Amino acid sequence: MASAAKQIDPVSLYSHAMDEAVAEVFSLMMGIACASVDDCPVDEPETISAVIGLAGAMSGTCVLRGGERAAVRIASALTGMEMLSLDETVKDAVGEICNMIAGAWKGKLPTLASSCMLSTPTVVTGTNYQLHTQRPELRIDRYYRFDAITFSVTLVCESMQ
Repeated sequence: MASAAKQIDPVSLYSHAMDEAVAEVFSLMMGIACASVDDCPVDEPETISAVIGLAGAMSGTCVLRGGERAAVRIASALTGMEMLSLDETVKDAVGEICNMIAGAWKGKLPTLASSCMLSTPTVVTGTNYQLHTQRPELRIDRYYRFDAITFSVTLVCESMQ
């Protein structure tokens, strides 16, 4: 009659925490409603990726990726200034939002909150590139929409202690 405690699926747990973190950062830092969606079509030639490294209790990366429109809109909302192109301010803003999302995400997970460190953001822009990581133990791709603009957040974990 005794039942074993349910094992929590890390994909569900991490995905839910990511959805909460993205909604929280967009709402608090930019005053923008942002919700998860099923896919993330980016039909713009210019894309931007911000990468945050994870180290300690979890080793891996958190990557925010979107088109130029998403980056410009994020930077405009974050700074309160109208941005027009992928300049240095836009790149810095996207890196900072990725950093905030990664920090909010790990803060929602007691096992990572104080034992997982974040790197400074690395931002990549271009028209045709792929980010490559070694075979991850866990990969979570989440897609989001705000103001009819989509972007993705990917969590790639190489190991957990």
